[in-house]
Amino acid sequence: QTLACSILTALLSEFSSSSKTSNIGLSMEFHGNCKRIFQEDDLRQIFMLTVEVLQEFSRRENLNAQMSSVFQRYLALANQVLSWNFLPPNYILHYIAMFESSQNVMLKPTESWRETLLDSRVMELFFTVHRKIREDTDMAQDSLQCLAQLASLHGPVFPDEGSQVDYLAHFIEGLLNTINGIEIEDSEAVGISSIISNLITVFPRNILTAIPNELFSSFVNCLAHLTCSFGRSAALEEVLDKDDMVYMEAYDKLLESWLTLVQDDKHFHKGFFTQHAVQVFNSYIQCHLAAPDGTRNLTANGVASREEEEISELQEDDRDQFCDQLASVGMLGRIAAEHCIPLLTSLLEDRVTRLHGQLQRHQQQLLASPASGSIDNKVLDDLYEDIHWLILVTGYLLANDTQGETPLIPPEVMEYSIKHSAEVDINTTLQILGSPGEKASSIPGYNRTDSVIRLLSAILRVSEVESRAIRANLTHLLSPQMGKDIVWFLKRWAKTYLLVDEKLYDQISLPFSTAFGADTEGSQWIVGYLLEKVISNLAVWSSEQDLANDTVQLLVTLVERRERANLVIQCENWWNLAKQFARRSPPLHYLSSSVQRTLMKALVLGGFAHMDTETKQQYWTEVLQPLQQRFLNVINQENFQQICQEEEVKQEITATLEALCGIAEATQIDNVAILFNFLMDFLNNCIGLMEVYKNTPETVNLIIEVFVEVAHKQICYLGEAKAMNLYEACLTLLQVYSKNNLGRQRIDVTAEEDQYQDLLLIMELLTNLLSKEFIDFSDTDEVFRGHEPGQATNRSVSAADVVLYGVNLVLPLMSQDLLKFPSLCNQYYKLITFICEIFPEKIPQLPEDLFKSLMYSLELGMSSMSSEVCQLCLEAVTPLAEQCAKAQETDSTLFLATRHFLKMVFDMLVLQKHNTEMTTAAGEAFYTLVCLHQAEYSELVETLLSTQQDPVIYQRLADAFNKLTASSTPPTLDRKQKMAFLKSLEEFMANVGGLLCVK
Repeated sequence: QTLACSILTALLSEFSSSSKTSNIGLSMEFHGNCKRIFQEDDLRQIFMLTVEVLQEFSRRENLNAQMSSVFQRYLALANQVLSWNFLPPNYILHYIAMFESSQNVMLKPTESWRETLLDSRVMELFFTVHRKIREDTDMAQDSLQCLAQLASLHGPVFPDEGSQVDYLAHFIEGLLNTINGIEIEDSEAVGISSIISNLITVFPRNILTAIPNELFSSFVNCLAHLTCSFGRSAALEEVLDKDDMVYMEAYDKLLESWLTLVQDDKHFHKGFFTQHAVQVFNSYIQCHLAAPDGTRNLTANGVASREEEEISELQEDDRDQFCDQLASVGMLGRIAAEHCIPLLTSLLEDRVTRLHGQLQRHQQQLLASPASGSIDNKVLDDLYEDIHWLILVTGYLLANDTQGETPLIPPEVMEYSIKHSAEVDINTTLQILGSPGEKASSIPGYNRTDSVIRLLSAILRVSEVESRAIRANLTHLLSPQMGKDIVWFLKRWAKTYLLVDEKLYDQISLPFSTAFGADTEGSQWIVGYLLEKVISNLAVWSSEQDLANDTVQLLVTLVERRERANLVIQCENWWNLAKQFARRSPPLHYLSSSVQRTLMKALVLGGFAHMDTETKQQYWTEVLQPLQQRFLNVINQENFQQICQEEEVKQEITATLEALCGIAEATQIDNVAILFNFLMDFLNNCIGLMEVYKNTPETVNLIIEVFVEVAHKQICYLGEAKAMNLYEACLTLLQVYSKNNLGRQRIDVTAEEDQYQDLLLIMELLTNLLSKEFIDFSDTDEVFRGHEPGQATNRSVSAADVVLYGVNLVLPLMSQDLLKFPSLCNQYYKLITFICEIFPEKIPQLPEDLFKSLMYSLELGMSSMSSEVCQLCLEAVTPLAEQCAKAQETDSTLFLATRHFLKMVFDMLVLQKHNTEMTTAAGEAFYTLVCLHQAEYSELVETLLSTQQDPVIYQRLADAFNKLTASSTPPTLDRKQKMAFLKSLEEFMANVGGLLCVK
């Protein structure tokens, strides 16, 4: 023991931590002259000695301050070893692995660790240690992290499945013995949740189910108990508005663990987790409801809920902030649909009845005493908050988040509806669905309705209560948040359920297909109802931008699928809305520009529904012609130059530009021909506006944005002739912008921000034009056939011309100050990388100043920018070096520039600490540069070796460099040689990586 203490104390002093944490790691001072490369045997011996010392300490009843301090350092060292990255080849362990180890590194040692780590006494020791020191916050962090690492043990250390089962069973027993019957400390929550999360995600399901049934049952029960407990504590953290939300983090981890378990139907029979799902679901609902049904507004430990005015307006919306939680709770709700769907229905129906009654009482009070301003809104506020959470949970239970995928009704919901469809009276179900103004319980036979449709009806009833309050002039008593929740839910529901495509399902619920399937009265009714809701909201809530935005998103959902749009255009309200918007009449005229843009998108999408030729012509006459006519009337006035800055004129121009963006956003393959031809007329006029409004940054910005949207949405569909038309328009736009801005002095911060916005959009435009080289759905203008007579003219402008001209424009304007804007910086380097990858042959032909600026930008990006930017620059250098090798022009400026990049990449890999994620990009660039400059590479290696005083280090480096290029001597631009080199580079980095790192 004395010897162990001496050795470990010496190690600890060498590995003295300079970080703020208690973890033992290499000090920054140690990096510069590190000469120790630890082999795996060294590490295992250190760990075994540490375990012996910890065993001795754990036997002591009481530890004085000095002993506690030493004990903590050994525990931290154990944590550091268990968090080590076990790197190939030959599992050589070097100090970078220790320095970069994080709590997310899973423990995967070699089989040489088998005897050490599969000894159950080692695991038991760490549980014993934690029980002993759990009230010491700092030490508890280390002991829990050690256990979390042991919970993630996997790989060749296990000889067979039986050993995995034994290890897991012992671990779960130790965990349950440690946490059952105790009150979890705040400092333990995240650690315990990490342990459980690792056990569930790392150990295969067949191993988890092979442990004794009683033990597995106890484990799942414990998981359910902890989830509910942490959920309640997380809710209290929300009330207290704590900075360090430890229970919230722990709760999120446990909910993710549940998702991993319940989505596995191969190893667990249906219904296996139902009772646990009910438990967790009920707990979540209870935490988010007011008393008496819930605990949200109860005083806990003397702390009441935050007052409404204390909530920051910048706070993220709950549906975004808690989307992962809601998704997990929604999934658990579907697992236990028999319980959860009726529960939500009952709670919502109760709340909406109370809300209706409360609003009626307020109305009577106002009628009786109009002058009285003292109305207590506490009851209303509680109801709104209850309804808010019930709608969110319902939305996540009934539908999944689908981005880029066809939204499908979750199978659990479909199965639940099918299972009970024999008990359902379809007529009563339809009556409840179509009567949102009545209580469900007032309709005879209401208990024989489809439960899913009744839950939807409960939310429609919330919507109807809101609408009636508006008609009764009680808008000031309503909650805009509730309004947002309603349209968010309706949009989410409509995407998945409205006009359900029966071909996508093996089996379809009869109530679903009858209530909102194709060619049904139910679907026609609900489309009309949703459209009325949209129109009402836009009239009443035009000043509430978020609510108006959610409302027009619902409208887009109604028309983005042709089948739904066919029903929408049959509604007279739709035509009225289109005419009203085209005339720019109030209240639509008061909507924010972003909402007007999305509304225009919806109106254009609706125009491609199924209509006869005459009706379609009438529609476009109603929607698009007024836009064009009004725009031309304004800009063709003789005195336009004099009146262009008048507020009314500027508003008209702005509204038109926003509408054009909306039209471009509505582009689909079957409407691109009409929309491109319509927009091209505007684009040419917009270039003229650049001159008129050159001193009005916001208008210039919006004009460029129109081009950005057209290029983004339409370039991939354009054949050669149409693409050339767009290229020419973009080139002219850039020329005008350049003429108006080059040489202009930007003095104040506002002007710099204006230019930042302009440049960001210009680079986005150039990137969109470049995307044509990657994504091209065009078929030699096939989609345009019949829309425009005449043959394509000879191509005179290419994407390369426009993009390189744009870069020529952008580079002189890109100051170091502007590159401090992260989004601008990233977009700039993405563009440069794209250009180098697509047009490497054009780079040497650039004007001298432009070439130098481009090379300087790459150098700056590799040396002074973020790791993301550095990686982009490395990806840009590779095709440039390949271009040089092909051209074989050793006197070109590009050849000389790449020689400088060889030195930079060499230093990055050998002498500097860098993000390991960049190693692949750096390796590819390095190989290409070595092929191009073999003599210079040899010189760099010789120079480096000549500086080494230590013969051991010298020999190690010399051997490593010889091995690095042995597989590709002499190196050539050959894929097979390149792959061999990259593999050798991995070995090289493992052997000497970090050996020469300087501060």
